[in-house]
Order: sequence, then structure tokens, then C-alpha cells
Amino acid sequence: MHPTSAQRRTFLQQATGLALGGLTARQAFGQAAWPSKAIRFVVPFAPGGSSDIVARSTAVELTKLLGQSVFVDNKPGAAGNIAMGEVARAEDQHTLILGHIGTLAVNPYMFDKLNYDANKDFQPISLLAKVPSLYVVHPSVPANNLKEFIALVKSKPGKMSYGSAGNGSAGHLAFEYLKMASGMFILHVPYRGTGPQLTDLLAGRLDASAIGAAAVLPHIKAGKLRCIATGSAQRLPLLPDVPTVAEQGFPGFEMTQWYGLQAPANLAPAHAERLSAETMKAMKSQNIAERLGADAALAVGNTPAQYAQFIAAEQKRWKEVVLRAKIKPD
Repeated sequence: MHPTSAQRRTFLQQATGLALGGLTARQAFGQAAWPSKAIRFVVPFAPGGSSDIVARSTAVELTKLLGQSVFVDNKPGAAGNIAMGEVARAEDQHTLILGHIGTLAVNPYMFDKLNYDANKDFQPISLLAKVPSLYVVHPSVPANNLKEFIALVKSKPGKMSYGSAGNGSAGHLAFEYLKMASGMFILHVPYRGTGPQLTDLLAGRLDASAIGAAAVLPHIKAGKLRCIATGSAQRLPLLPDVPTVAEQGFPGFEMTQWYGLQAPANLAPAHAERLSAETMKAMKSQNIAERLGADAALAVGNTPAQYAQFIAAEQKRWKEVVLRAKIKPD
């Protein structure tokens, strides 16, 4: 028996439906193929600093946008090099790392040899945030502003100390930058992260530090630390009575920490493209703006090309500071 016209039409409709259904399923699978599991977001520093605040705020928003959990994994050590080297070699397509002024713009010039290449081993995804450095002293230090502090340090060179999250960290750079500008001599005490050095600063075992605003604002407001200057270009709304370094006799001086998102160079282009788009969306969200703004941090969120240009400019800037200050690893 030959099929009727109606039977032929039914057969063609079913075949077409199956074909389209299969195509739609394949497309849906392709779009949902990444991320296929939780994403590990490595922070190359100890918990307790600005890096943690930026990373965890970003992770919360990316979890919503990517449909998979993004969890923060702190792996401090060797000025961030341990974590950077590990992530550079990650092949699971689900490992990212927090880029930073130290690991991307300082370490390449501070270390004779690195276990990673800042430019070749990673893909820049997006600049996440900028955090102003605040110059703070323990309340026992008899200085209410930057001028008084510099005079105090110069009156007893080598007798006072400042702490940082480690050699080549943003706080180390900030203070060396100020030392170069002011001509003062103060001892540097490196720690393994902002948290540990903040503990000693609050206890009075250190005289001063330059720390990202997010990590020290609560202590400033509580009177446990005194802010004598901000490294920002303008005064901060959260500290309107504290003048900038530039206002206190050093025109053009600016020091901000920055944090970005890097992926291993082997992350598939399609995955990197999606990650970049969702990261920009995350950094423009009201939740991020409010969370970081409360800590005097500025959310950014830009394209990989814009972020790459920014990194190149920072590398040029800090190469000069590292060489002039003769900054060496621990």
C-alpha cells in the first residue's frame, strides 16, 4: 500500500520536528556546557584584606549569573606566586584567579625568576575594582597628619616601622612610593597577608601601614587606627576630613590598589567571552556598587582589551618604582 497524502504530511512534520528538536537540544547543551561544575576562584593572599572583600562580593554575583557556585579559595604565599603558578597550569576550565597590582605589575620586575608569565599564562577577563590606599598609624603615634608623621619619622630614622601584606604587595608599594616622594626612612616589616599585619598594627607592634580602605575603615571609625592621608586623587566621601597625600604637599601623588579577574590562557574562547560578559554585568550591579562603595572601593568592570591596556600601563609605571626602590622578594 502506498501512503496517502495525509500520511506523508504527518511523517514529514514528525521528521522535521525531531530534527529541530535535536538541534535545539544540541544548542541548549552547547550553551549550558560551561560552567558544568562549581568554579574555584583563587585569591593569592590570606583572608582579611581588600582582596577578600572584592573577591567574595564578585563571587556572589557571578554565582547568580553563571548558574554554578563560585567559591573563593585563599592560597597565600611567596607574594602571590604560589597561587599564580598553580592556576597558570590549571586545565579543568573551572579555575580562575584574582589579578592584582602585585602579581601582575610588580612581581615580574621584583623576582629574577617566576613560575608564571603574567602576560602569556593568563587571559585578562575584566578589571573588577579599585581600592584607595589609606595611610594609617596606631593611635599611640604622635602624628595627626602626614606632615607631622614625616617629621616624626625623620627625627628618628630607622626607629619606626610600617607593615605590609608582603614584599611587592600594594601596601609595600604605597609606602615605598611615599618614601621616595618624601625622603623619609622607615623600616618595612613584611607579613603573609593583610590580616596578619593588621593584627600587629592594631596591637601597636607596628607604627604605620598603607592598607586598602575596605580593610581598615571599620578600625578607623572605631578609633583603633588614625588615618593621616588617603592615596586617592580626591577626598573620600566616607572620610571627608582626611586630606589626600597630594593635598599635603605632594601634588600628583596617587596610590590605589586594583583587582581584576584572570583565567588560565587555556580557557576556551567561548567560555572566556561568556565569563567576561557576565563579569561586566556583575560589576555594574547595584549589589556590588553598594557593597564595595560601603568600603570606599570603586567597582569597575570592563572588557578584556581595556583591562589588558590597563595592566600594560601599570606594569610600565611600577617597573620604575620597583627598580628605583630596589624592592626585592622576601
